[in-house]
Amino acid sequence: MSVSSNTSSDGKSLTINVDGRFDFSAHQAFRDAYEKISPVPADILVDMRGTTYLDSSALGMLLLLRDHCGGDSSNISLNNCSEDIRKILTISNFEQLFKIP
Repeated sequence: MSVSSNTSSDGKSLTINVDGRFDFSAHQAFRDAYEKISPVPADILVDMRGTTYLDSSALGMLLLLRDHCGGDSSNISLNNCSEDIRKILTISNFEQLFKIP
């Protein structure tokens, strides 16, 4: 499991990459990827291209990210989800809270 992040040169967008298992073991690394960035970027993209597993603690971490970024006014996309991860997100009604292209 690894989590990395990149901020755009203008500071307006943040990309968080999650590789491997997205579970409680990623909690601190995931929070570190966004909490220390100030001001909060307007656009957040969570790239799950390399994510092989997602559990309920990962869903909670995504909700914490959403709250940190402004809740209903946040602009967060969950991109490159595998079919299995997309099913979990759909069952959890996360398409109501996040953009899942």
